[in-house]
Amino acid sequence: MIEMRIAPRQRDLGGFSVRRILPYAQHRMVGPFIFLDHMGPAEFAPGQGIDVRPHPHIGLSTVTYLFEGELYHRDTLGSAENITPGAVNWMTAGRGIAHSERTDPATRARGHRIHGLQIWVALPKESEEVAPEFTHYPATALPLVERDGYRIRVIAGAAFGATSPVKTHSPLFYADVTLDAGASLDIAADYTERALYVIDGEIECDGERIPSGEMAVFQPGGTLKLHAPVQTHLVVLGGEPLAERRFIWWNFVSSSEARIDEAKRAWKSGAFGIVPGDETEFIPLPEK
Repeated sequence: MIEMRIAPRQRDLGGFSVRRILPYAQHRMVGPFIFLDHMGPAEFAPGQGIDVRPHPHIGLSTVTYLFEGELYHRDTLGSAENITPGAVNWMTAGRGIAHSERTDPATRARGHRIHGLQIWVALPKESEEVAPEFTHYPATALPLVERDGYRIRVIAGAAFGATSPVKTHSPLFYADVTLDAGASLDIAADYTERALYVIDGEIECDGERIPSGEMAVFQPGGTLKLHAPVQTHLVVLGGEPLAERRFIWWNFVSSSEARIDEAKRAWKSGAFGIVPGDETEFIPLPEK
């Protein structure tokens, strides 16, 4: 059932290291999911924190999902929202948005831990130029499926008999799963493409052990049977593949290379606008 295993690559985001899983050269997407970074767990001393300066996006939705810590989101729509564990800030860039994510001053002053995932979902062609949108969903709004041996929070889409209220633009699923030691879980073939990423612990599937920090991408069809030899935390995700190839350059995703070139020019000219409350800094367009 396992088509491919993907090990993480370290990436430095300006003093803060993450483990990048997607895009991967031999398997760029899983369903509409085109980007996955695993950040932390990391400790920040008092006075230190994360500063992702304002930067642009087109053609995708972003979600930062935290297990520990918090980040403050601002964007060119005027949205200003704290991201906390279990909650979802779902930002659809569509034709263009800029945003920042920073450690807020109170959290920075006391020191803190941060741990979570940053994921991008490519939009289908008919939705690539929709108006940008930002919606916050508290953790209490997301369905929780609990059975003997496992707990599942359905972050987006429909899975495990539950449907998330998060607005999406194509068929997909994304769920946060905790399995007790010795527990098993079946994942039905409800979507063409499926994968899992082990955050902590390890998973047995199809006679192979998937360790912490690794993704397993599965072949279409058939029920996946997972077993946790130790207590394990993972996410499962997938969906229907998009009909057209997606190009990705820096923070831009599109079915058209010309559209990405247009977005480059727009960011250099300031056409994306200013992020209210975060007006003095921005990430310049990369020269390469």
